[in-house]
Amino acid sequence: MAATPPVSTYAVEAGDVARDREAVLATWRGNLGEDARMQAKYDWFYARCPYGEPTVRLLRHAPDEAIVGAAAAGPRRLVADGKTFDAGVLVDLAVTPEHRSLGPALMLQAALAEAGVQRFGLLYGFPNPKAAAVFKRVGYEKFGDIVRHARVLRHASYVQRRLPRVLAVPGGWVLDRLDTLKAWWRRRADARVSTRWSERTDPRFDSLWARSPSYHAVTAVRDAAFTRWRFDDSPLANTRFLLAEDANGTLVAWFACQEDNGLLHVRDFWSEHGNAGVARAHVDALLRAARRLGVAAVSVEFGGSAQAFSGWAACGFVERTRRPVFGRWSNPGAAHERGLYLTSADEDE
Repeated sequence: MAATPPVSTYAVEAGDVARDREAVLATWRGNLGEDARMQAKYDWFYARCPYGEPTVRLLRHAPDEAIVGAAAAGPRRLVADGKTFDAGVLVDLAVTPEHRSLGPALMLQAALAEAGVQRFGLLYGFPNPKAAAVFKRVGYEKFGDIVRHARVLRHASYVQRRLPRVLAVPGGWVLDRLDTLKAWWRRRADARVSTRWSERTDPRFDSLWARSPSYHAVTAVRDAAFTRWRFDDSPLANTRFLLAEDANGTLVAWFACQEDNGLLHVRDFWSEHGNAGVARAHVDALLRAARRLGVAAVSVEFGGSAQAFSGWAACGFVERTRRPVFGRWSNPGAAHERGLYLTSADEDE
């Protein structure tokens, strides 16, 4: 086995989104995904972000001057306590296989962190749990977890894990009917909420964002400009918005959804209650729409307080998996005590 090259044979330098496109894509090849998909991601996430270009750092192997690694922080607009500030989400760390050792990766991450805190009020990321130790060594601290929750709507396939198919199908049907009846009973006292699907961002997202309260938790700005870029313009997945409206036709909540293999994944959401969380009645409206689609289950990822998630929990969403969230404030102090309000949309894909 060849010896690991000493760290002194590497250097980290600033990258340029336009100039270094091919160099960055070369480091991704075989590391981060299918080539055509990653090219499309680069041209969207890196070149067309409405908040400016990501901060990019490149790892150069000094002996042959080759670029052998890359990492980036994509800009996001966040708000806390009524004040808006810029943050960077850590994405796309890649080192080519022959240089994939701890030293070069740490150099790259440390340089990105140093550059990031000069530009952003907050750096945050969602590392693989195995990479948590590296994040800690670079100076990030664990802020919490983002948790995937799911709600079963069609029970037959789940009952079949415990019963023969001949019993699972009718048993699942009975559970489905009981579930629907329970939802009907629960909504009797709720104000009427109707739903409809939209293939694109609704302009009313701006007015909903403007009138929704912002509490202590750090939250990404969820206006129409954000959702147009994050979902409408993304080449990586098809997203539809479920719009929830009151009896007067006023938008009271929205859910950004992606359907895949009989499952409905909620990638983002917002409501008139702001980051206090989505009300149970609005989540119930989502589940009614999902039943009409015929999906077997609905999933959502959320990182925040139990109180902010209470509307989902009241509708039967249960934890499936969790991932750590790490971050670093450029101005430490009381800032690290703030909670976060995170969804899948706060990542890069």
